Amino acid sequence: MNDYAGQHEVISENMTSQITVELARYVQELKQERKSHFHDGRKAQQHIETCWKQLESSKRRFERDCKEADRAQQYFEKMDADINVTKADVEKARQQAQMRHQMAEDSKADYSSILQKFNHEQHEYYHTHIPNIFQKIQEMEERRIVRIGESVRTYAELDRQVIPIIGKCLDGIVKAAESIDPKNDSQLAIEAYKSGFEPPGDIEFEDYTQPMKRTVSDNSLSNSRGEGKSELKFVGKSKGKLWPFIKKNKSPKQQKEPLSHRFNEFMTSKPKIHCFRSLKRGLSLKLGAAPEDFSNLPPEQRRKKLQQKVDELNKEIQKEMDQRDAITKMKDVYLKNPQMGDPASLDHKLAEVSQNIEKLRLEAQKFEAWLAEVEGRLPARSEQARRQSGMYDVQNAPAVNSCAQDRESPDGSYTEEHSQESEVKVLATDFDDEFDDEESLPALGTCKALYTFEGQNEGTISVVEGETLYVIEEDKGDGWTRIRRNEDEEGYVPTSYVEVYLDKNAKGAKTYI
Repeated sequence: MNDYAGQHEVISENMTSQITVELARYVQELKQERKSHFHDGRKAQQHIETCWKQLESSKRRFERDCKEADRAQQYFEKMDADINVTKADVEKARQQAQMRHQMAEDSKADYSSILQKFNHEQHEYYHTHIPNIFQKIQEMEERRIVRIGESVRTYAELDRQVIPIIGKCLDGIVKAAESIDPKNDSQLAIEAYKSGFEPPGDIEFEDYTQPMKRTVSDNSLSNSRGEGKSELKFVGKSKGKLWPFIKKNKSPKQQKEPLSHRFNEFMTSKPKIHCFRSLKRGLSLKLGAAPEDFSNLPPEQRRKKLQQKVDELNKEIQKEMDQRDAITKMKDVYLKNPQMGDPASLDHKLAEVSQNIEKLRLEAQKFEAWLAEVEGRLPARSEQARRQSGMYDVQNAPAVNSCAQDRESPDGSYTEEHSQESEVKVLATDFDDEFDDEESLPALGTCKALYTFEGQNEGTISVVEGETLYVIEEDKGDGWTRIRRNEDEEGYVPTSYVEVYLDKNAKGAKTYI
């Protein structure tokens, strides 16, 4: 397609240089010539109009003189017939009549001469001047038509020159279209956009007929109480309060969500209305505030981005190292040949390049650590690798949770970690007793529920619109606020669902939106 478009660009360029430019110049010449012909036509028309006006003027003068001569002759005859008129008056009237007759004769001669001249000019106008002007305009138009024909022929020649190449391009397009493999294309799309989430394992049968401790599969959506406790003892008690291990909401109204409901919720994968963390992250991405570790992406996409970033940093490191080697060689040359330059002048540049290399290496180590974390948490292809990955996740659960604490919601509803509920929700029920002994957090202020919130997940608490509760932990940028109803009921609610009044802010209320 690029070659096909390129040939059309070649045609366009040749048409511009060989046709368009020449036609534009020729059109300007035609405009000037046409303007000159029209000017000649207007000039000839004005001349014949002037001759006509002269003819009309001489005609009217001749007519006037003839009438004056007739009146003078009649007056003379009247005077001559009247016996009471003196002879001097009669003579005077006779002379006046003769003068008027002479003037009429002169006007007649002038009118005849002008008439002959006008007839000649009119004949020249209609049979010579105007035909010549129209002939020139016709010749000009014929030249224009010939030039247009030449331009069309030139276009055909230019197009014919690239037809063989265009034919090859079209053959290539047909060949490429025939080689389309929908299976391969769909597989490429899957590899490019797969999330890397691991589906849950089979749920083991719980035998209620046996008075024994019920267990659940390690890969199921809920974890075993016994295994969770033993693994937590192996890890040790964490001093940092992580949200999966917060004090359990013991409200009698809050029933533990049945496993079947959670499984149905996982299978339908419908977004939850109270999962404002994903919404917040989506808005931040649109505003260009994506996290540096790409934690906003699913595991597989995040791994690809981190790998790409590591490769880019390694290329930059190699580039800086090549530059350092070049500067070092140049310094050696200056040392051996001082007349070529001062070796000390390169020390500053060498130190700057070394600092850049060190910064890039630290940056690369940071992204490699994130990449190792993601690769350790991604599902393995083999069952053995999957078990090893599970052991790695369990043993490093505190570290993983501390790294992901700023990107996971208390209800575990963020889609990035949806497939790792067995890792995130490490049996809060078994460890509640250990955290129940801790002292209750002091209240930082109060809050009023703006909307009703149904806390259906572990770690959340239900609130009713208009209800007043105590704030024991502010929003730390994750979109959740920890509140308490009484000594036995506390949990997280979306910050946008409540209006917070902190005791330290005595000037007024502070509302989180």
